[in-house]
Amino acid sequence: MKVNNELNGLFKLTPKHVKQAIITAGDAFLEDPIMVYTYPDEKMRKEKAKYGFYMLYNYAAKKGFAYATSRSLEGITIWLPPYKVYTSFWTMMRHGGFYTMRKVGLKMEAMKKTMTIFNYEEERHKELAPFKHWYFENIAVKPEHWNKGYGGHLIRSMIKKVEGDGLPIYVETNTDKAASIYQKYGFEVLEHTLIPETPVELWCMLRKPE
Repeated sequence: MKVNNELNGLFKLTPKHVKQAIITAGDAFLEDPIMVYTYPDEKMRKEKAKYGFYMLYNYAAKKGFAYATSRSLEGITIWLPPYKVYTSFWTMMRHGGFYTMRKVGLKMEAMKKTMTIFNYEEERHKELAPFKHWYFENIAVKPEHWNKGYGGHLIRSMIKKVEGDGLPIYVETNTDKAASIYQKYGFEVLEHTLIPETPVELWCMLRKPE
């Protein structure tokens, strides 16, 4: 696997940065459709939602790529290499799932909603991209730093990092705004649908190698 090591000054995250990183993610996704659906109460959402990112960020810091714009973590992105795209339930639990459950508590309705969404997203991911690819799993920018170019810098830098191996890049999003942004970086919509039993939309996208 050929990977470009030049990252335009991005800051590499390690597991010790994850607890700080999820604060950025929680703030960035406070009004995200999944978060609003999962935690309708805004106070609860502010308190609990960030912990759902813990196992994703922790896993990526250990097994994939996790980078921030700087040590201040204005923006963060996580990407998984082709051989680490799909993870088992127990793998994710070992990489922070138990911590998340302790922090969130036994919010069974929230857990049920989350699993419905992520199980469907994984199903569509496997169906639409049954070939080797990179997974652009998440990007988060603190609201006070929106529209300052941090997100674009992260996306461009990571595309440059992984494009040398000639593989496509898969990403999904739940907002039209994000889908439009990704299209500017060469991602094409494979499917736009409504996640069953939810009001949450899903855009599945792919960037083909140039």
